[in-house]
Amino acid sequence: MARYWCCYIICVAGLLQPSKKKRKKSNLHKKQTTKKPVSSGFNRASSTCRTDEVILTLPLDKMTGAEFERLLTLYFRDNGYTVKEVGVGGKDGGVDLVITDKRGEKTAVQAKCYADHNKVQVMTVRELVGAKRNHDCILSLIVTTSDLTGPARKEADQFKVDYWHGGLVDSKLRSWGKWTPSNRKVKTTTTKKEQSLSKTVSNIKCSCGAAMVKRKNKAGAEFWGCSNYPTCRKTKAI
Repeated sequence: MARYWCCYIICVAGLLQPSKKKRKKSNLHKKQTTKKPVSSGFNRASSTCRTDEVILTLPLDKMTGAEFERLLTLYFRDNGYTVKEVGVGGKDGGVDLVITDKRGEKTAVQAKCYADHNKVQVMTVRELVGAKRNHDCILSLIVTTSDLTGPARKEADQFKVDYWHGGLVDSKLRSWGKWTPSNRKVKTTTTKKEQSLSKTVSNIKCSCGAAMVKRKNKAGAEFWGCSNYPTCRKTKAI
C-alpha cells in the first residue's frame, strides 16, 4: 500500500511540473517581447561622415561630430592653416585637429558638436591642456556649437585655452562664405486679403519705385497709394 501511494505522488508531481519545451518557449516569448525598437532618427554621436558637398549645406544641429570636425578642417584650410586631422574615428586623445599657421605655430583643436543644453565640461579642457603637448602645440582651442560650463570657462581662462562657442562659431562659418546651410522649405499660403490686394496693384510706379495700389479713403473714394505704405505715403488720383 505504501508503494502504491509513493507511485501516485510521483505521477502527480510529474504532471504538475512544466516540461522543458514549454519553459523554452515561454522564455523565448519573453525575449521577443522585450526587444527595443531601433530608432531611425538622427544620431549626432554617429561616426558617419557625408561628403564635403553635403556637409557644406548642413545646419550645425544636423551634423555628426565627425562632420563638424570635417567642416572645421575645410574652414581652417581656406584661412591659410595647414590642418592635420588626428581625431578621425573618435580616438582623439583630447585633440581632434592640429592646425599650423604660416609662422609655424601649432594649435591643438578640440571640436564638440553639442546640442545647446549639452555644455562642454571642465574635464574636456583638462584633457586638451594635457594632450596638446603630445602634438608639440603651443596654443589650444575648443570649438563648440553649444557653450562651456562655468568651471570649464574658469579652467580655460586659467590655462589660456581659447574657445569659440555658439553664435561665434555660426558667425565665423557664415562669414567664410562656403558654408551655406539650406533652410527648410516653408509652405506659404496666400490669404484672401493678399489675393484681393494683388488684383488692385497697377502698373503705375510711385516716385520711390514701388507699385501703386488701389485704396479707399474714409469717404469711400478710390485713389492710388504706394504699396510701401506706411514707409512711403505718396498718393495719386485715379
